[in-house]
Formats: sequence, structure tokens, C-alpha cells
Amino acid sequence: MKQVNIIVLAVLFMCTTVLSAANVPVTKKNSELSAEIGLLLKNPSFKIKEDIKARITFTLNKNNEIVVLSVDSEDLKIESFIKNRLNYQKVTALTNNAIKEYKVPVRIVQE
Repeated sequence: MKQVNIIVLAVLFMCTTVLSAANVPVTKKNSELSAEIGLLLKNPSFKIKEDIKARITFTLNKNNEIVVLSVDSEDLKIESFIKNRLNYQKVTALTNNAIKEYKVPVRIVQE
């Protein structure tokens, strides 16, 4: 009986640890970064026929400039557009010198 209680307690502890780690809070810095990226991607030079979704993975260099690592999109034109607009653009929302990868979903809508 004692072993069953210990196993149940261990499983409960593991579940709460995993659930609390998976909960990523939206902070003011994250929303500011999303707003800055939105401004940088505003007014594309081509016509958009339908809404386009992509996922951008990037990091920041020591000068707080965006370095795009990858763009997950089915359209090569969108991938090129995002890389050209974002690469080496300075951002003010994050001033963290730690090397970290950021993943941001992007939706470009037709107007």
C-alpha cells in the first residue's frame, strides 16, 4: 500500500511539473515584439490573393538585430519577403543578450 501511495504521488508531481512548464505566459515584451514584427512586415510589395500563414524562427544578435533562421511557409515568395524584411532589423522590445531562439506565427492578410 505504501508503494502505491509513493507511485501515485510521483506521478502527480510529474504531471504538475510538466503542466506548469508548458504554460508560457504572454508578457508585455512578447506583445511588443509581435507588434514590431507586424510593422516591419506591413505593406508587402505584391498582391495577396488569400491570407497566408507562416512561422518564423529567429534569434537576436548582440546588436539586437533579428537574424532569421527559418521561415516555415509553403510559398517561396512569402519566405523571401519575410527574410528580406526582417533580417538585420533592429528591435527595441527585447534587450536580452542571451542566445535564444524565438518562434513567432505570422499571418499576412489580404486588404
